[in-house]
Amino acid sequence: MKHAHERAATLIEALPYLQRFSEQTVVIKYGGNAMVEDELKASFATDITLLKQVGINPVIIHGGGPQIGSMLEKVGKEAKFVSGMRVTDSETMDVVEMVLAGLVNKEIVANINRAGGKAVGLSGKDGGLICARKLKIKAGSGDSPELNVPEIIDIGHVGEVHSINTGILKLLEQDRFVPVIAPVGYHKSEGQSYNINADLVAGAIAEALGAAKLVLLTDVEGVLDADAQLCSKLDSAQTRKMMTDGIISGGMIPKANCCLDAVAHGVANAHIIDGRVPHAVLLEILTDEGIGTLFTDA
Repeated sequence: MKHAHERAATLIEALPYLQRFSEQTVVIKYGGNAMVEDELKASFATDITLLKQVGINPVIIHGGGPQIGSMLEKVGKEAKFVSGMRVTDSETMDVVEMVLAGLVNKEIVANINRAGGKAVGLSGKDGGLICARKLKIKAGSGDSPELNVPEIIDIGHVGEVHSINTGILKLLEQDRFVPVIAPVGYHKSEGQSYNINADLVAGAIAEALGAAKLVLLTDVEGVLDADAQLCSKLDSAQTRKMMTDGIISGGMIPKANCCLDAVAHGVANAHIIDGRVPHAVLLEILTDEGIGTLFTDA
């Protein structure tokens, strides 16, 4: 009987969140171990299916860096990086698109469909979803301090989001489908595909859709303070101070900036959560305590 009461309490705890987010959009960047371990892949697919079933509209943007690296190694292509971004020549772009829009995307779609959902895989090229432009790195700038020559470094087919065409996503939402998006953008006049950071794509789509939440799945608990304790909530001023003080550093900086940009441009809440925790998405969205770090604009 005790266990029955506990299960009932869990359902009751979720009620106000089900009411609050009913018919709202939640944009989720899916990456890290949650995309690798079978148990976590299954729990993520179940979470997404449940959210859609109860009237919440999840939109998934996924990464795939390790899978791209593995495929490049198989074909004998050396991986090169500048400022943490993959140098992407035409041959590498072919591999990136094949892995992201093909292998990885379709596996995620199959997992959600297997869990009882209705997922549709897209890349940014479908329906003109992600209009991209070439990303240029200014050598010697803060973006690339290790380079000390006064010129713009060309890292190939690496892009940034210029605009998002939300029409196709709204059509899928109306028909109760879950969009699963590979972060490959397209420049129409150039006829060129671009590899884009998945966090940045997720943030741009969240802003364009006016999402209630942006959730970035990572392989860490969230943002940790100077004592290595989890920060459950940060506003923009606190976040920027932690960056200045070097507490937020490395790969967490672009993720935190992505969250700050989102909440500054109309997304109600942004989160960095630990995707290594089974059912992390449900725990964040449908419980009082949540997990990870919440970012607000205040």
